[in-house]
Amino acid sequence: MNIIYQIAIIFSICWVGQIIESLLPFPFPASVAAMVLLFTLLCLRAVRVDHIREKSDFLLGNMAFFFIPAGVSIINYFDVLRSALLPLLVICLVTTVLTFAATAYSVRLTRYLMDRRKTQ
Repeated sequence: MNIIYQIAIIFSICWVGQIIESLLPFPFPASVAAMVLLFTLLCLRAVRVDHIREKSDFLLGNMAFFFIPAGVSIINYFDVLRSALLPLLVICLVTTVLTFAATAYSVRLTRYLMDRRKTQ
């Protein structure tokens, strides 16, 4: 599919995510709303993976560039963050370990279910 159409699909979903964020009565990240919307559209087969494959592969391959502004902001506000450095480091460490554990157990559960399905 043409790259322009792929970009249009992805940015349209992001735009709808922004609209959903503005309509909700509570704070909710537009990016998460857009990801849920994209997941729903993919599950309902309203959007096929082939419709967005090339552009999404490009975005995933260059994801590190999207973290540069956040890293620069952290450096700019380091004097503010310094007062809460220890709690932030503890939070980062604990959440990293929890994320690794959740991922490992999710993979184990998925492998177990796939193996169980094969034997049936």
